[in-house]
Amino acid sequence: MKVLLLGVGMQGKAALHDLAHSERVTEIVAADRELAALRDHVQSQPYGGRVRCEHVDAADPETVHRLMGQRPDVAVDLLPVPLHRDVTVAAVEHGVHLVNSSYTTPEIRALAPEARTRGIRILPEFGMDPGIDLVLLGEAVRSLDEIGEIVTYGAGFPGPAAADNPLKYKVTWAFEGVLRSYRRAARLIRDGRIVEIGDTEIFRPENLHEIEIEDVGRLEAFPNGDVIPYVDLLGLGPSALRNMGRYVLRWPGHGALWKTLVDLHLLDDEPVMVDGVAVDRRRFLADAIGPHIRYGARERDVVVVRVEVRGRKGGKEAHAVYQVTDRRDLETGYTAMSRTVGYTASIGAQMIGAGRIAKCGVLSPVNDIPFGLFAEELTKREIRITSRIVFGE
Repeated sequence: MKVLLLGVGMQGKAALHDLAHSERVTEIVAADRELAALRDHVQSQPYGGRVRCEHVDAADPETVHRLMGQRPDVAVDLLPVPLHRDVTVAAVEHGVHLVNSSYTTPEIRALAPEARTRGIRILPEFGMDPGIDLVLLGEAVRSLDEIGEIVTYGAGFPGPAAADNPLKYKVTWAFEGVLRSYRRAARLIRDGRIVEIGDTEIFRPENLHEIEIEDVGRLEAFPNGDVIPYVDLLGLGPSALRNMGRYVLRWPGHGALWKTLVDLHLLDDEPVMVDGVAVDRRRFLADAIGPHIRYGARERDVVVVRVEVRGRKGGKEAHAVYQVTDRRDLETGYTAMSRTVGYTASIGAQMIGAGRIAKCGVLSPVNDIPFGLFAEELTKREIRITSRIVFGE
């Protein structure tokens, strides 16, 4: 199959590595705005002649259409999130299947009828979180007969030896995006009621809890976005659930520190005027702090994706736990975050390109990805996946 890879940054390099080591993939067109840097990277890797480098400026739709017009079998879009809609429109127009790793939007969902009519498969939300978590969520819910509680966790953070700064955190993607997520409102279900958590409230003590993860340690969790779309996607209805939440994991103490910064208005949306110049607060923090919290060449990060579902199976109380854990591969240098995002996007593209996903339209990892096949592909890449159902808890 011929694959078009749009965006060859931190996660894109891992996707390129995975595609280039696949027997299913015969040709890769790798496209990035920084063409010279992309060529240098490709020349430093043992990819042979399977990778062709191209320039793309997704802010200029013509460059995207030109690449889509070369008729790849499937495209992987790892460009910045604001560009996904235009890339998806171009894919549907040119009849190209597409995978990306970001949350779907109403604009992309609106393309579903045309994509179905044209036999196109659009798979958004197929990275780590969202992505792996949603595949695990769908399978965990299907594993029980009745569902009363769902809790999911997704996170990337430094291993203990690398958590050596005041934040106990280091960046594996754009730090400004991390800061933006720290001012994101959330909706949970608690005791059968929908609870709204404002964008300045996610780090309040009442919204934090701790969890022990085997082989990792004790971690702190805070709310991660809105659960209600996934309730609807699973066909459960809020009234069927006592509790449901999506959470991010960090080392303990992270929430208290960031609550202080939020309370000091350092993550506000409005720019602050400094000597008559408008300064974006988050961008300033990202540029000031980001260079000092990067991973060293031999430092490991950890990714944990965990789904817990409680309910009943065969008339008995049951607790299903599905989990993926990964750490940086020091041989290749790819971080756990790059592996779980980039490899996952590559897996999605290869499954579509090989005809292993039959449904057309805008797909969801919750319902449309065969769990067994996906778990098999993760295992091939030495990404650890476990599952168990415990009765009587």
